[in-house]
Amino acid sequence: MIAMAVAMGIGRFVYTLILPGMMEGLGLSAAEAGLIASANYLGYLVGALLAAGGWASGRERGLMLAGLVGTAFLALAMGFTESLVLFLAIRFLAGLASAFVMVFLASIVFSHLAAAGRNDLQAVYFAGVGLGIALSSALMFVLIAAWPDWRAGWYLSAALSAAGFLVAALLIDRGPLANGAAGPEPGLPKSAALAKIILAYGLFGLGYIVTATFLVAIVRKGEGGASFEAIVWLVTGLAAIPSVWLSNRLAARIGLAAAYALACIAEAVGVVASVAAGGYAGPLAAGVLLGVTVIAITALGLQLGRKLAPLAPRRTFALMTASFGLGQIIGPLLAGLIASATGSFFLPSLGAAAALLASGLIALSAKAARDETSPK
Repeated sequence: MIAMAVAMGIGRFVYTLILPGMMEGLGLSAAEAGLIASANYLGYLVGALLAAGGWASGRERGLMLAGLVGTAFLALAMGFTESLVLFLAIRFLAGLASAFVMVFLASIVFSHLAAAGRNDLQAVYFAGVGLGIALSSALMFVLIAAWPDWRAGWYLSAALSAAGFLVAALLIDRGPLANGAAGPEPGLPKSAALAKIILAYGLFGLGYIVTATFLVAIVRKGEGGASFEAIVWLVTGLAAIPSVWLSNRLAARIGLAAAYALACIAEAVGVVASVAAGGYAGPLAAGVLLGVTVIAITALGLQLGRKLAPLAPRRTFALMTASFGLGQIIGPLLAGLIASATGSFFLPSLGAAAALLASGLIALSAKAARDETSPK
C-alpha cells in the first residue's frame, strides 16, 4: 500500500495538485500543461508494455524498488528546472517508473495473497493510490502557508517518496511466488465482447484523465484559493481509499459490467459538476466522485477482461493497458488544446463525460452480447 502511495498517488497524480502553481509561476498554457501530462502517461504505457515481457522474471523486487527510487529522484528534478523539454523528459521517465512499480508490485503482492487465501486484501493494496493523494494533499495544505512556490511541492513529493521507498524496501523482502504455469499463453479468443471491453477501457482512460489532470487547475480558475485546491485533492484521495472494497461489494450484487457502468455514470456526473456547478460544491463533488470511482473502474475493467479471456490474462492486460494508455495520452492533449482555444475547461469536461458514458454503455452491451452467446 505504501509503495502504491508513492508510485501512483504521488508519482503520477501529485502533478495535478502542483500544476496550477506551475501554470501561474511559469506562464504555462493549458496546452503545454496537457502535453506534460501526456508525456507522463506515455511513459506509463511504455513502462507497462516493457514490464509485461519475460525478461524481468526473477528481478521483480529489484525493478520495483528501482521504480520507487526513480520516482523520488524525478520528483526532485522537477523542482530544479523551468524547461518545457526537460519537464516532458522527466515526466515521461516518471511514468515509466510508476508503471514498473505497478506491474512488478502487483505480481509480488497478488501471488502472496493468493497463496495465503487472502485475495480480499487486494483492496488494501489499491487503497495506496488514495493514501498517496490524501497524504500529499494534507501536507501541501500545511506547506502552502510557509512556502507557496510550486517548487516546494516537488521537493515535498521527493521527500515523501524517499521515505516510502525506505519503508517498502524493509517490508517487501521477497519477490513473487511462482505460479506454476508452463509454456506461453494461448492467443486471445475471437470475442466481440472482449473487443468491446478493450474499447470501453480506452474511452474510460480518455474520460477520467481530463478531470484527474486538470481538476485543481479548474479550481484555480474559480478563484477558490490555494488552500481549497489542496482540500479538493484531499477529498479525492480520501474517497479513493475504500473505493475498490466498495466496488467489489457492489459487483457481487449487480455484476461486474453493471457495476462498471454505474461507476462510469457517477464519474461523468462529477466531471460535469467540476465545471457546471459554481462555488465550493462543484469541485468538492467532482473530487469525491472522481476518487470513489477512478480506481474502482480500473479494477472492474481488468476483472471483466480476465473473465472474458481467462487463459490469457497477461495478453489481455497488455491490450487493455495499451487501450487505456492511448486514451489517457490523447485526453490531456485534446483538453489542453481546447481549453487554450476557448479559455475554459467546460467543453473538454463535457467531452470527457460523454466518453465515460459511452464506456459504460459499451461495457453493458459487451455483457449482453456475451450472455446471448454463452451456452445455456
